This record gives sequence, C-alpha cells and structure tokens, in this order.
Amino acid sequence: MKKVVISLGGSIIVPDKVDYQYLKKFSKLIKKFSKKNKVVIVCGGGKTARQYIDSLKHIVKDDKLLSIVGIAATRLNARLVSGVFDIKHDIPESLNDVKKLLKIHNLVICGALGERANMTSDGNAAEVAALIKADFFVNVTNVDGLYTNDPRTHKDAKFISAISFKDFIIKIDKIKFKAGQHFVLDQSAAKIINGARIKTYIINKNLKNFKKVLKDKKFVGTTIS
Repeated sequence: MKKVVISLGGSIIVPDKVDYQYLKKFSKLIKKFSKKNKVVIVCGGGKTARQYIDSLKHIVKDDKLLSIVGIAATRLNARLVSGVFDIKHDIPESLNDVKKLLKIHNLVICGALGERANMTSDGNAAEVAALIKADFFVNVTNVDGLYTNDPRTHKDAKFISAISFKDFIIKIDKIKFKAGQHFVLDQSAAKIINGARIKTYIINKNLKNFKKVLKDKKFVGTTIS
C-alpha cells in the first residue's frame, strides 16, 4: 500500500468557473487508486483566493487577515471537491484531523490546515506528506512542470525535467512570498520536502499523464529528488 499526497491547484478546480467534468474524471481515477492505497488531496485556493485577497488589499493592510481569507477559499474548494467525490465525513482543518481520518479512510480531502500566516496549501500538503511519510508527493498545476522562467510570459523558458532538492530551494528562494501567490510549488512546501526528502512530482492536469505517475511509469513533468 502506497501513501500519496496530492496538492490540487485551485486553478485546476476553478480555472474560470468550476471544471466539474474534469473533477468528475479526476475523482474516478483517484477513487480507483485509493482502493488499495492511502491518498490525501489538499486543495488550493486559486483564482477564488486571489480575487478575494486582491479586493481586500484595497481596504486593509493586515497580511494575517489576507492569509485567513485565502485559507477560507481553499476550504471552500475542498468542500466542492469532496462533494464530487461523494465524501460524507468532515473536512479536516488540522494535521491531527488528517492523521485521524486517514486511520479510518483511504481517501481524505482538505484545504489549508490551521490559520498560520504565510502557510500555503502547497506547504500544508508537504507537511501532510512528511507526517504520514508519503511515498511521493504530487503537485498538480496548470503547467507541465518546472521551467527556467514562467513559460506563459517567457517564450525562451526551458523545461526542467529533474532537479535536486538543493537546487530547487535555491531557485524558489529568489521569489518573495505574498498571500495568494502563484508558483508551481512555493517556498514553504519546498523547505518541507527538502527537510523530509520526499520525492515530488510537478505535473499538469492531464489525467492520462497522472495515471502514469501513479503507476510509476514515464511521464511528462518535473521530478524533485
């Protein structure tokens, strides 16, 4: 039995509107995999979080409050995804809650855990992966993996298929943290996977490709190890 943690980006859940058809197919794949394996899905806030945070910035300057708003958006998305999976149990809001539920269920879905400033859903997913000693951690985002620059704004960006923990830390340390930030995998998550040495895959939303990851076959994406 494998233990896998998936960080499902908010941009995948709600690109512009809820992508129900994708979530339905995603749930079918993960339900089948979770019959014989333990899976935790941590949902990001995506555009929903960024819209709320950007609107609130005009009124308040409290970074902690902005983080709390972002956290609430991740939990809203987690409720949505758990509904698609037809999960009846509560959405965990702490690492301890996740640990307890995972003893009972093979599949657990959550948003951000706790209400710590500067902690992200990616960071929480990495924390869960470290806590349960996951076999691997998968970050599902809206690009194929890690690039030398953002491929959406830099045509000369080169794809990175594999990178060491150390080099990945150096790369993302150059990015300043802000609530609702968007990056393939953020600083908080990078530091945790580096410390716990958790093999990490960054992939796009393609489910055929995702299936290859779960079956330990060659896939399109970035491996951090």
